[in-house]
Amino acid sequence: MKVLVAVKRVVDYNVKVRVKADNSGVDLANVKMSMNPFCEIAVEEAVRLKEKGVASEIVVVSIGPTAAQEQLRTALALGADRAILVESNDELNSLAVAKLLKAVVDKEQPQLVILGKQAIDSDNNQTGQMLAALSGYAQGTFASKVEVAGDKVNVTREVDGGLQTVALNLPAIVTTDLRLNEPRYASLPNIMKAKKKPLEVLTPEALGVATTSTVKTLKVEAPATRSAGIKVKSVAELVEKLKNEAKVI
Repeated sequence: MKVLVAVKRVVDYNVKVRVKADNSGVDLANVKMSMNPFCEIAVEEAVRLKEKGVASEIVVVSIGPTAAQEQLRTALALGADRAILVESNDELNSLAVAKLLKAVVDKEQPQLVILGKQAIDSDNNQTGQMLAALSGYAQGTFASKVEVAGDKVNVTREVDGGLQTVALNLPAIVTTDLRLNEPRYASLPNIMKAKKKPLEVLTPEALGVATTSTVKTLKVEAPATRSAGIKVKSVAELVEKLKNEAKVI
């Protein structure tokens, strides 16, 4: 079974982001970039399926600038077999990404596609669902457990009321939640081997996909700075401040 895993290059989750002076976006100059944490979980799940003998090949795909090859090489070091970069320097929305992934799915014909449920930069939580709609594949989102049995995959989903298990016919789309697994670290020998694994570079034009966005970012602002809290000595003082200063009672 071939498994396709989509990964995204994002600002490392440990970095405190800064907004550009002209409010046009986030300042990425000299900022550490990493693989999206939810995408790391997706890669780990694919590798585990291969270790169980369920998957025969893992293909990782990313959409972004040339520098995204770094994250693809990381995925290869974690256990993927080959990589595809759809090179684009444009700021792509979720629908454009889903259309590009649909073209890659048509090209590769995987039986299972695994994505992170969302990216930590845009936080849209849309691409997996849009890809399922475009491809006509069954979908299991927010997966905390994935079990492949024959021509079906059972996905345990995290929902508001607890857990829900759905049985999907392959081919299928699965998006990963935090509790699905704990990603491994790439070993130095595997990092060296990853440099020799195949990495194919494509363009949206080569895939026949138009990525023109109908959404335009007008302004990006940092959250308002919150004032420091204070301690009060009594309930009476608290009530007085809520009444006269905060004016909430």
